[in-house]
Amino acid sequence: MTSVAVAVVGAGAAGAAAAYHLASRGHQVVLLDERPLPRSKPCGGGMAASVQNWFPFDLTPAVDRVINQVRFTWCLEDPVVADLPGEAPFWIVRRDALDGYLADQAGAAGAERLEGHAVREVCRDGEGWQLTLSGPSGERYLNCSRLVLAHGSHGTLARQLGVGDPKPRLASALSVEVEGEVSEPQTARFEFGLVKHGFCWCFPRHGGYSIGVGTFLGQRDGDYDAVLEQLLPNLGLSADAGERRRWPLRVWNGHHSLHRPGVVVVGDAASLADPFLAEGLRPALLSGLRAAEAIDHDLAGDSGALGEYTAVMRREWGESMSWGRRIGQVFYRFPKVGYQLGIKRPTAPRRIAQILSGEMGYGDIAQRVIRRLGGGLLGVQQ
Repeated sequence: MTSVAVAVVGAGAAGAAAAYHLASRGHQVVLLDERPLPRSKPCGGGMAASVQNWFPFDLTPAVDRVINQVRFTWCLEDPVVADLPGEAPFWIVRRDALDGYLADQAGAAGAERLEGHAVREVCRDGEGWQLTLSGPSGERYLNCSRLVLAHGSHGTLARQLGVGDPKPRLASALSVEVEGEVSEPQTARFEFGLVKHGFCWCFPRHGGYSIGVGTFLGQRDGDYDAVLEQLLPNLGLSADAGERRRWPLRVWNGHHSLHRPGVVVVGDAASLADPFLAEGLRPALLSGLRAAEAIDHDLAGDSGALGEYTAVMRREWGESMSWGRRIGQVFYRFPKVGYQLGIKRPTAPRRIAQILSGEMGYGDIAQRVIRRLGGGLLGVQQ
C-alpha cells in the first residue's frame, strides 16, 4: 500500500494546478485520473491572461490564440465591436494542451502521476483517507493525509463526502470543434438572441473554431442544431460542420462549504463556473492555488486552514458570482432589453474584459446594471 501526503483526484486544470502548487511546496503528491493525458474536453477554452500571475512558469506554451478584440451581435446583426484593454487580456487554449502542460509541470515539481486509475471507493482512515483504485494492473490501495477532489462536473465523490454544492445547478451546453479557415483570428465572438436563456461563443483557434452554445435558465436543452444552422454559415462554415459534444456545466449557485476535515473540492466539482458568462477556467486555476495553500498550512498544523480555503474562495470568487447570478437572471429572461441597454453601452466591452480578467467583480457594476435593465423593462411594459 502506498502512502502520500496528498492525493488529487482528477488531472484537469484545477487538479493539475493544485498538484503543482503542492509539489512545489515540497509535499508528496499523487495526481490521479481515470484517463491518460492528454485528452480532449468539451470546453470553449477562453481564459484571462491574468491567470499567469498564479504561476511562476510561463503558461504561453499552452496558449493557442491571443484575443485582442470582441464582437457582440444580436441574432447575428446589430454588432458591437471593441478592442480589449491592456496587453493580451484574453487567451484561447485547448484543454488537452493546457491540462497536459499543467500536469507536466506538476510532475516536474515532484508529483507522481497515476493515469488510467479510477477511484472506486474512498474511506476515512484515522485523520486521513484510504482510496481504492482500479487500473491496468487491477485493484490497489492508496493512503493519503489530505484529499483534493477535482473530478469535474460528472464526478460524485464531492457529494458522497459532503463538500461543495449538494444540489448543483447544471447549465446545458454544447461544444462544437470545427476545422476551417478563420477570418478574424484575434476576435472572440459572443452571439445573443439565437439561444433562449443563453448565448453562443465563437473562439478562434489554429485551424478552426471552438464554438459553444449554452442555456443558463431552466433545465431544458435548447434546440442547438437549429441555432448552429444559423450560426455556422455566418462564420463561412457548413451548417452541419463540426464535432458536437453536450456537457453539463456546474454553475455557481450559492455559498457552500468547500472543505471538511482532510478534504477540499476544487474546479468544476466545486460548482464555480460563472453563472452569467460561463467562465470556468479562471476559477478552476484559482481554486487549485488556494486549495494548495490551505493544505500546505493545514499539514503544518494550522487547524483553521481548510476553513480559510472556503472563506477565501467566497471572498475572491463567490461574492462576485452572487451578483453575476442576479445579473444573469434578469439578462437572460429579457435578453433583447439586456443587449440594448447593457451590451451596447460604450463602456460594456471594457467592463466585461475587466470582469473576465479579475480586475473588477460583478458587485462593482451590478446595482447599476440591474437598475438600468429594470428601468428598460418598465419602459417596454408601458
